[in-house]
Amino acid sequence: MTEPVVRIPPFDPRTVPVVATGASEGLPPPSPYRLTPDGLRALFQAPPVWTPELRRERRFAEREPADAAVLLPLVVRDELSLLLTQRTATLSTHSGQIAFPGGKVDPQDADAIAAALREADEEVGLPPQNVEVLGTLPVYITGTAFHVTPVVALVRPDFTLRPNPHEVDDVFEVPLRFLMDPRHHRRHLMNFDGNAREWYSMPWHDGQRERFIWGATAGMLRNLYRLLTA
Repeated sequence: MTEPVVRIPPFDPRTVPVVATGASEGLPPPSPYRLTPDGLRALFQAPPVWTPELRRERRFAEREPADAAVLLPLVVRDELSLLLTQRTATLSTHSGQIAFPGGKVDPQDADAIAAALREADEEVGLPPQNVEVLGTLPVYITGTAFHVTPVVALVRPDFTLRPNPHEVDDVFEVPLRFLMDPRHHRRHLMNFDGNAREWYSMPWHDGQRERFIWGATAGMLRNLYRLLTA
């Protein structure tokens, strides 16, 4: 049975009410060891039994489903930081949003991991030889019908990025410690024509501007949090 498409008018996600935070839910942060390269390697080599919190968004686009992959590039600095992109306003889906490097799985890609590495190279110029893939998270289905495989990886910091100006407005990093602290996880709720839509946001301010991380990107990060605290 085809999932019904819910028509949602344009809106500013920053203005939608926050109904819960990790602090109000009493959720713990991950152990500091889990936020290190060795801790993550050990976690993915012997993953615990866990359940992802988010798997599917309510569909809001008329398009054929497509397989996609994104890279969660954790740059190995004094502390791990996650490399993210700001998508250009001209893209047909998720324009202007904060995202992971990634895109559709092409026929020539061996698998989702190969697609994520290729897309990261094409989008921001991240060299595949700098990337140590740790593993994948469960598939996340977006409201635009992309079936996304998140690929978690460590990245050596000796790179010079080359963002594709047609797809990427900006590239920046956020400390993994900040993103995995549930006090920064905000759950929003919006009702439209009797249909409820919920999502997470994790706004990050770099000292000059706010990076409003929300939607599918925040949802996949929330699943990573659930794995790190399992």
